[in-house]
Amino acid sequence: MSTAICPCGSGNLLDACCGPYHDGHPAPCAEALMRSRYSAYVLGLVDYLVATTLPAQQAGLNRQSISDWSAQSTWLGLEVESSEVFGGQPEHAFVTFTARWHDSQGEHSHRERSSFVQNGGRWYFIDPTVQMKLGRNDGCPCGSGQKFKKCCYNYLQGS
Repeated sequence: MSTAICPCGSGNLLDACCGPYHDGHPAPCAEALMRSRYSAYVLGLVDYLVATTLPAQQAGLNRQSISDWSAQSTWLGLEVESSEVFGGQPEHAFVTFTARWHDSQGEHSHRERSSFVQNGGRWYFIDPTVQMKLGRNDGCPCGSGQKFKKCCYNYLQGS
């Protein structure tokens, strides 16, 4: 049992906070997934960051860049501003946060409104930097079985 404080800023022990998600348990909500992803950057858990990105986008991620950014940064904190959850199947959410870090170029902060989708009992981050070649009438990449325009399209546009 670890006595380390979770990097996500909750003040809880890692084993009682983001640690179980890193070990494979599904995050119960989009905010918990976002916090666990921040913690994964702090801890260098690249496999977790890839696995919690929308499966249709995972092949487009640059694992080496993720690893380098994680390792070459001193992570300074996370502030969650809001979490908006929308009903429907699949369920979607936005989480607005600011992450701070220091690297060789100085101190930085990044504010983002991230999009998330829940499908198959798991929440996934919809990465706006990974382009998907989809038409509005194509099947949704989240695997919901719906057309893209009726499912994740508006959430990708609104992030």
